[in-house]
Amino acid sequence: MLTQALLDRPERFELGMICATPAAMAALDGDPKRAAALLARHVRGEGGDLCAEDRLANTEAIKLGGQRIMSVYKQLEGETVWIITEADRSVTTILTPDDY
Repeated sequence: MLTQALLDRPERFELGMICATPAAMAALDGDPKRAAALLARHVRGEGGDLCAEDRLANTEAIKLGGQRIMSVYKQLEGETVWIITEADRSVTTILTPDDY
């Protein structure tokens, strides 16, 4: 759920070229609006269902650069979608764990 505080946050890093695997789009019911909503959360630094260690790694990557940024979003249908922005910020990929 997007809170107003999250919506008011500015983008915190560049996404680069955006790609999505077929499996990720299937997990999102082929809906580009669902993908866009998750990307909006990702670029604002809201990592979704990350563990504390990965959340800390994202914070450092956003502040210092040079590391990838990852978000994990569990969908209602039980599917999990990952979003990974590469360390050089050239590409962001929406994928499923099985795609990795």
